[in-house]
Amino acid sequence: MPRYAQLVMGPAGAGKSTYVSTVEQHYQVLRRKVHCINLDPAAEHFTYPVQCDIRELISVDDVMEDNDLRFGPNGGLVFCMEYLINNTMWLEECLGEVDEDYFIIDCPGQIELYTHMEIMKRFIDTLERWDIRVAAVYILDSQFLVEPSKFIGGMCSALSTMVQLQIPHVNVLSKIDLLSARDKECLDRWLDPSEQLLTECLPRTTNKRHAKLSEALAKLLDDYSLIHFVPLNREDEESVGDLCLQLDMLLQISDDAEPREPRDWDRDEIESGFGDEF
Repeated sequence: MPRYAQLVMGPAGAGKSTYVSTVEQHYQVLRRKVHCINLDPAAEHFTYPVQCDIRELISVDDVMEDNDLRFGPNGGLVFCMEYLINNTMWLEECLGEVDEDYFIIDCPGQIELYTHMEIMKRFIDTLERWDIRVAAVYILDSQFLVEPSKFIGGMCSALSTMVQLQIPHVNVLSKIDLLSARDKECLDRWLDPSEQLLTECLPRTTNKRHAKLSEALAKLLDDYSLIHFVPLNREDEESVGDLCLQLDMLLQISDDAEPREPRDWDRDEIESGFGDEF
C-alpha cells in the first residue's frame, strides 16, 4: 500500500508551520494519524509534534560554525538540504515502513529551493521511490492581495514551483484575518484572478516603466489558467476539512466514508472574522 505526504512550501513567514499545526489538529479530531516532519534546519520552535527533525542530522548553526565551510545563513541552509539528499538513509529510517502513513512535511522558506534548484525535485523523487505519493501545498500570505504587483510576483513564484516540481499542487492563501474589510469583500475575485482584474488594479501600485511588463505577466498567467487559490480559515473546521478533502483527492487516498464535494466558499464567513493570525 502506498503512503502519502504533503510538502508544505512557500516564502518565509507565510504561515507554513501554522498550517502544519492546524492540519495536524484537524486530523486528530478525525482520529486520522499523521506524522509531522520538520525539514527546516534553522527552525527553533514548533506548535506540532515532530516525528522527524532535520536538525538531528544537521542544522544551519552547525554549518555556520564550521570554519572550513564558512557559509552564511542562506548558503548554510542550502548546504543542509543538499546534505539531507546525500544522506537519505537517516530519513528513511525515521519515516519507517508502515503502510498508509500520512506525512506533513514542513519545508524551509527559501524560495530558490522550489523555483529553480534541483534539491526539492530530487527529494520528491526519493519519496516516490519509497512509494510515497506527494502533493505540494504552496502557502502565500494574503497580504500580497493589497498590492497587485506583489500578487503577480507571488503567482509567478507559485507557477515556477508547479513547473519545477511537477506534482499535484494546491495554492493556499493565509492570514486572511489581516485583510481590510474592503479587501475581504473582493477576496473571491482574487481566488481565480483574471488578466482584467490584475491590469485594472496595477496602476495603483506600479509605475509606468514596469506597467507593460506586469501586464504581460498578468496575460501569461491568465492565458494558461494554472493559478487558483484556496483561502484557509484555521478557526473553521469545515474550511480546514475542505482543503484536506481536496488534498485527499489529489493524493488519491481511499476512504470508506461517503465522498462529498468541497463546498463553495462563503463570503459571509470571510467577513465574519478569523481570530488569531494564520
